[in-house]
This record gives sequence, structure tokens and C-alpha cells, in this order.
Amino acid sequence: MIIDPAVMTQLQECVELAPLHNPANIKGILACKAQMPDVPQVAVFDTAFHSQMPDYAYHYGLPFSLYKKYAIRRYGFHGTSHRYVADRAAKLMGKPLKELKLVTCHLGNGCSSAAVRFGVSVDTTMGFTPVEGLLMGTRTGDIDAAALLHLMSHEGISVGDANNLINKHSGLLGLSGVSNDMREIESEAANGNVRADLALNVFCYRVKKYIGAYAAAMGGLDGIVFTGGIGENSVVTRERSIAGLEFLGAELDSKLNTAPSKEERFVDKGGRVRVMVIPTNEELVIAKDTLELVGLLMAND
Repeated sequence: MIIDPAVMTQLQECVELAPLHNPANIKGILACKAQMPDVPQVAVFDTAFHSQMPDYAYHYGLPFSLYKKYAIRRYGFHGTSHRYVADRAAKLMGKPLKELKLVTCHLGNGCSSAAVRFGVSVDTTMGFTPVEGLLMGTRTGDIDAAALLHLMSHEGISVGDANNLINKHSGLLGLSGVSNDMREIESEAANGNVRADLALNVFCYRVKKYIGAYAAAMGGLDGIVFTGGIGENSVVTRERSIAGLEFLGAELDSKLNTAPSKEERFVDKGGRVRVMVIPTNEELVIAKDTLELVGLLMAND
């Protein structure tokens, strides 16, 4: 969307839903506006790719009245990344995207998986906020809501403190007690740190679990994509996340998986389900969308 006062108001209203991202982005917008007041700015929302999810995928089991009042539903995030790598996966496989069922795994400090059926995101792990789903660097991922209420009651935690707990002090950092950086966790796990190994196993288990769930949701699977800082660079994460999925037709090739490369590539044995590593390029997606919208704006002027 072209950024105007109405869009800025909506961005401010959504700060509580994305506290790690929106405040910094709003500062950037205001700084650019101060220096270049006549230059149009565009907001590219990474929720947009998930906007075609069916209602049964985005609804929670809350009273429908609360959905109507507060729009509480699954929105999903990392859409620019999922969109980019799904398109690149189709090209790498030499098949039309509209014929493929893919699970794309964006694994970084923030993590999400998406079920991309024929080019459309039909489900994704992040939900109303970026907290839900996979284990992340400092976010809990999936958690029983009542467990958080229990902690708030027994520990005297405020709403603000609870928000910080699930966003900034949990995930890999909270479980391992070491770091939110997967490289440090893998190093500690290799040296016998039990908690680091636990964090790594929980992380990979959730990735694997959602791959299986999304294969079921889509009625089949043609490819799995790993992207993001962890997805692209962690040999161990790919290995542990794919292990046990041979029944789906996905099996890693150890030599391809461990070969250092920054290129798009297959890391499987060439089975029915292809496993790929594809460096993401969210900036390119954002730039193309910006160019398209600004071009339309200029044409209308």
C-alpha cells in the first residue's frame, strides 16, 4: 500500500501485535518522510501472501463474536519470503508453481512454515501475532494459552511482562539458557550441553511436525524448501527436521546437505518429494511491489 496518514494510523494500532517490528519500521518511515517529504513510500505487508487462506485454516476456537469485534484470527507473516522461495522452487524443479504442493520453511531468529498449494498459501504457522507456531530465537512458538495465564497468576506477571516473556526471553534462548543463535546452540550441543541439545531437538521436531501436517492439509507434497539464516546454513537443522520423513518420499543426501553453497540447490536423493535450500530475497519482492505501486501512482498523476 502507498503510505498515507490512514495507513500510518493502522500501523500504530498494530504495534501491540508485532512489537519487535512495527516500532522500528514506523521510525524508518518517519525519518524518510522528514528528509524526503515529497517522495512516495510503500508498505509491503508480509501478511498479504497468506490472505487467501480458507476460513477453517485461519479461525481460532474462540466465540465468533470476539472474531467479529477484534478480528482475532490467523494472519501469518514472512509472506514475502514464502512467496519468493515458492516461486524459485518451482523454477528449480522445472514445473509450474500452479501444479505444485510445497512446504516452505523460513527459519531464522523468527521462524514460520507455510503450506503453499498451487501457488497459494493455504495455511501457515504464525498466527494472530508472530509468536505462534515454530520455536524461534526468543519467541515461544506454540504454547497452551492456559499455561501463560497460570504463570501470570502464580508469578504475578503483568500483561506487559508476559508479552516480553513470550517474545524476548523464550524460544531457543529460554530453553537452552545459552543463546538465541543457532550456531552457538549447535556448538554447545556438540560439546555435550544437554539443554542446548534439547532446544535443538524441540526446534527440529516442530519443523518436522508441521511439514507432515501440511502434507496432510494439502493432500500431498512435492517439495520442501529451507530458507532463512538457519534454514540456509544449518546442516544439522535440515538433517534432524527431515529425518523420519522418508515415508513421504523425502530423504536427504548427506553429501549435498553438507556441501557449502550459497546457491539454490537440491539436498535430497532425488525422490518423490524434493528437498531444497533456496536463499530468500525478501528485499527483491518488496522492491518489485514498490516499483509496481509507485508506477501506478505516477501513471494516475
